[in-house]
Amino acid sequence: MTYLDKIQIGVDFIEANLGNDIQLNNVARIAGLSQWHFQRIFKALTGETLKTYIRNRRLSCSLLSLEVDDNRILDIALEAGFESQEAYTRAFKSLFGVTPNQYRQIEGKKRWLKKIQFTPDYLRHLNQQVKLEPEIIDQKAMMLVGLGTTFYGSDSDKNNISQMLPALWDAFLPRIKEIQCRSDPYVAYGVVQPTTENTELLEYIAAVEVSSLTNIPDGLTAVSIAASRYAKFSHRGKPTQLDSTVNFIYSTWLMGGIDWHTQGPDIETYGREYQPNSDESVIYYSIPIQ
Repeated sequence: MTYLDKIQIGVDFIEANLGNDIQLNNVARIAGLSQWHFQRIFKALTGETLKTYIRNRRLSCSLLSLEVDDNRILDIALEAGFESQEAYTRAFKSLFGVTPNQYRQIEGKKRWLKKIQFTPDYLRHLNQQVKLEPEIIDQKAMMLVGLGTTFYGSDSDKNNISQMLPALWDAFLPRIKEIQCRSDPYVAYGVVQPTTENTELLEYIAAVEVSSLTNIPDGLTAVSIAASRYAKFSHRGKPTQLDSTVNFIYSTWLMGGIDWHTQGPDIETYGREYQPNSDESVIYYSIPIQ
């Protein structure tokens, strides 16, 4: 079974349960993936979060009910999973550009957001202009010391990357000099992983590699990275565009079906080629594979 097959199983589960309470961790479980990896792949494939897709599908399915004039909008809103008619109307107008009442007045063909089908043609047209081939490496075990935080990634409706991660690096960089036994003074790492299996909340640690975990400065944390096979991608361009490369990795490269993500931590590597404000900057983004 491929990643596309697994994501499609999740989508089919959503479609069969649009009238019920849908927990994101259950969608991922049915598909046989962790919640983070399901949401990350789904966002990379579709450009929208899983929660947004579910809400928009419910809104789209409510269109048929709106075409029956004696159906109360409040009842339609509650059936679509909204707590009030006002919340339903706001979401409806945001998606379709008209209010539910205005929609009822539209003549002729009406717009529907259809269920996604992840076909080979769909995948072929996705990121068709991007061609990245990773270096496959056997990453040795590493001991890191750094500063951590929790955050919500771009695959979540609670996305707060721009608030959390720059502030973390700003707090960590001045403290690097406190860390003893550093292996390479010119390399730093960003370690990304879910806090638990069934959550959207992620952990990020800005860190440097050390040869010993003794005398860790107060407020910093130690993390061990197990030896693993990694696919190491080069992101060339402004650091603010790194998510585009990560989207390619999850939406296209992994979909090739040759390698599988181990669901271990992803690693960002910042070395001598990293230039914060340059189009020539290079960041390496690595995912563990098997």
